[in-house]
Amino acid sequence: MLNNKHSVTLDLSRCKGCTNCIKRCPTEAIRVREGHAIIKEDMCIDCGECIRLCPYKAKKATYDRFEDFADYKYKIALPAPALYGQFEDIEDVDNILNALLECGFDAVYEVSKAAELVTEHTRRYMKKSDLPMPIISSACPAIVRLISLRFPCLVDNLLPLMPPIEYAARQARKEALEAHPELSDEDICVLFLSPCPAKISYIKNPLGVNQSAVTGGLAISDFYFKLRSKYRNIEEPKALSTTGIIGLNWAGSGGEATSILSDKYLAADGIENCIRILDEIENGSMHDLEFVELNACIGGCVGGTLTVENPFIAKARLRSLRKYLPISGNRIEDDEALTPDVFYDRGIDNNTSCVLSEDRFTAIAKMAEIEEIYKDLPHLDCGSCGAPNCHALAEDIIKNEAKLGDCLIQLRDKQNKS
Repeated sequence: MLNNKHSVTLDLSRCKGCTNCIKRCPTEAIRVREGHAIIKEDMCIDCGECIRLCPYKAKKATYDRFEDFADYKYKIALPAPALYGQFEDIEDVDNILNALLECGFDAVYEVSKAAELVTEHTRRYMKKSDLPMPIISSACPAIVRLISLRFPCLVDNLLPLMPPIEYAARQARKEALEAHPELSDEDICVLFLSPCPAKISYIKNPLGVNQSAVTGGLAISDFYFKLRSKYRNIEEPKALSTTGIIGLNWAGSGGEATSILSDKYLAADGIENCIRILDEIENGSMHDLEFVELNACIGGCVGGTLTVENPFIAKARLRSLRKYLPISGNRIEDDEALTPDVFYDRGIDNNTSCVLSEDRFTAIAKMAEIEEIYKDLPHLDCGSCGAPNCHALAEDIIKNEAKLGDCLIQLRDKQNKS
C-alpha cells in the first residue's frame, strides 16, 4: 500500500485540524499534526468515509476527466449500475446508454452485464468442496483492502473472482478488437463511471490482477450534468442494454448476495457495520454462513461519495426500472464450467503496515510497551492529541511518531499537581 496512488486526497487550505475524520477512519489512517490532518498513505483504503463527514470539505477524491483521453481512437464507457439510479425521469436504461454515445463514447459495455456473468460464476464456484466458509465478496475494493490490512486471517475467504468492473473492461476490449480488427489494444480507452473513490483507486492499484484493463475512472458526479443534457434529447433510443434484474441489483446492498440463490448469506453496508461483521467472522461467532456481501458505502454503491442522488431514492428508482426486465439477460453457455478468465491473476497480498516488526519477538516486546503506555493514558479517546484514541497514541509513541506530552489531559493533570 505504501506505493499506492490514492484517490482520496487532502486540501490543506480547507483543513481546520478538527478531529471528525480521525475518529471515523476505519483503519486509523488519519492524524492531526501541526494544526491539520495528515493521511498515512500505507493505511488508507480509499473508502471515502472522511470525504463524507468532513464539515470543511477538506477531503476530496481525485478522478480522471473525459477530455484527458481525447487522443485514443476508440473509447468505451463502463457505466456502473449505480449510474442508472441517479436520474429521476428515466424509464429505460437505453436512454442513458445512448446518451453516453452522444457524449463522445464509441461503445458502451454495461458493468451490470459483467455482474450477471460474475454471479453465474460465483454460484458455480460455491459448489466446490473444501472452501473456507464463509466466502466473502471481493467486489468492493475498500472492503478487500480493509481485510488485507486489519483482518489478514480472512484473506483466504475472499472470493477469488474478478470484480465486475475488471471483467467488464476485459470483455469490452475483447469485443472491440473482434469488431474492429484495424484497432490495436493501445488504441482502445476503457473508462469506468465510478460511484466511489475506492473503485478509482482500484484502477490505479488493481487487486488480484497484474494490470487493470480499465484505462481511467470518471466520477459520476462530474459527468452527471453532461449526461443529463444529452439524454433529454433522445427520442428513440437504440436497444443497447442487455441487463436483467440481477445486474441492476448489484447497485444496492444485498443485490449480489441474494443472486447467489443460497439462504445462508449475509449482506451489510456501511464501513462500521462491515468491521463488526468481520470481527465476528474472525472470532468464529458467525455460524452456518456460506456467503457474505459487504459494502463500505451505506446502501451499497448507490451510496458512494461520487454519486449525486440520495442512496435510498436511487434504490427506489432502480426498483422501478427493473419492472419489465428479465431476471438475467446474460448466461454462460457451458453448463458447469468455470472459465479461467474470470479468476484472479494472483492472490491478494496482506498489507503489513500495521505490523510492529518483522521479528516476532520484537513485535511482542513492542506490544507490551504499547500496553504499558496505554495503561497510563486517560482512556478518554478525546482525540486532542491528534490520534483517534489513546491506544493509537500509545502505538504512535512506540513508532516514534508521537510523544507522551501530546496527551493534553495528562499534561493538564501534571500541571495541576505541580
